[in-house]
Amino acid sequence: MQDELQPLLTAVQRNCHISDARHAGDYTLCIYLLKMREYFRWEKRYAFNDNLPEVDVGDWLTQREKFWQTIEDEPFTNLPVDGEYYDPFDNEAVNAALKSYGLVYSGGLGNQCTPHFFLAELGHQERQADFTVLVSGNEYARDLTAPPAMALGDTIYIRRESLRRMIWEKIEEWQWSKLENAMGRAIQGFIVEDNIEAALDNISDAVFDSVLLHEKGEVLAGKRLGPAWEQMLAGLPRSKTEIMVRAVRDHLADSLTTLPGLLAKGQDAALHFYFANLPHMHKNLFPALTQAYESWVMRGKRGVIEELVPTSKTHWTELAEQMLDIFRKCPDDYAGPLQTLVESNKL
Repeated sequence: MQDELQPLLTAVQRNCHISDARHAGDYTLCIYLLKMREYFRWEKRYAFNDNLPEVDVGDWLTQREKFWQTIEDEPFTNLPVDGEYYDPFDNEAVNAALKSYGLVYSGGLGNQCTPHFFLAELGHQERQADFTVLVSGNEYARDLTAPPAMALGDTIYIRRESLRRMIWEKIEEWQWSKLENAMGRAIQGFIVEDNIEAALDNISDAVFDSVLLHEKGEVLAGKRLGPAWEQMLAGLPRSKTEIMVRAVRDHLADSLTTLPGLLAKGQDAALHFYFANLPHMHKNLFPALTQAYESWVMRGKRGVIEELVPTSKTHWTELAEQMLDIFRKCPDDYAGPLQTLVESNKL
C-alpha cells in the first residue's frame, strides 16, 4: 500500500480494534477462541495449512485482550484521505476518495448492530439493474468477525478473502468430527484434496454465487420493507426477538433470490453448503425447509424444495408486513408482540 495511505490504514484498523473491544465478548467461549486463532493467522500471514505456534497464539491473545481494555470506550475515528477526513460510516464518500487508489472500504452494522470495518484491494466492480457490486481481494484492515458479504443500501460488498477464510473455518471445524451432514456432503461435492489453497479457490467460486444471491435478496427485501424495518430493528435490544426479526428477513431474502438461484444453477454442493450454514433460529422458524432438504437427500429429487419457494415468498412477505404493522401501532412496546407473532407463524 502507498505510504500516503498509511494513516488511513491505521485509522481503519483502529476502528476495527474498537469494535472488537466492545463486541468480541458476544461470542461463546469456544467460538471466540476459534475466531481469535484465525484472526491471528490473518494478522501474522500464516498459510491455511500452517500449524500455528500455540504459545505465540496464547501470548498474542493475552496482549490483544489487554489492549482492548484500553480502547473500549474510545469513539470511532474519522478516516484521512488526501487531506480530507471522512465519517467512518460514509462509505460512498470514502470509496469515491479511494477510487484512484484501487481500494474499497466499508463501514456498516452487522448482526446485533455490531459495527464492521474493512479496507481492501478492489478486485472487481459492476453496476447491475438494482445493485452496485464491489468485490474485494487482499484485505489490509479488518475486525474479528469479518463477514464475507454485506449489503448497505443498494451496494453489495463481497469480500473474497474473508469468504475463503470463512470456508476454511467451516472445513476445519467439520474435519474434527467428519459427520455425515450437510457440510460433509458439500465438502465431498467440492472435492477438498491436499492442495487446500486450490480447493478454497474452487469452493469460493461456487459459494460466491450463493453469497451474492443472498445479498441481492437483502437489497430487494429492503426495498419491499422500507426504512421502517431498520427503525424497528434498531429499537430492539440484543435478544431472542432481534434474532427472530433478522431470521425472518433472511428467509424473505432467500425466497426472493438465493433458493431460486441455487436451484436454477443445479450445483448440488453449493446447495448443500447453503443448508449447512443455516443458523439454528432460521431452522426453528422454517422447519418445512429442513424437512424438504432431508427429503432431497433421501430421495435425490429437489422438487420438494422447488415447490416450497413460492409458498415461502408469500409467507415471509406477509409475516414481515404484519410485524411492521405491530411496530407502527405500538412503537414504544413491540418486542413482546413481535416474538409472539413470529413464534406462532413458523412455516
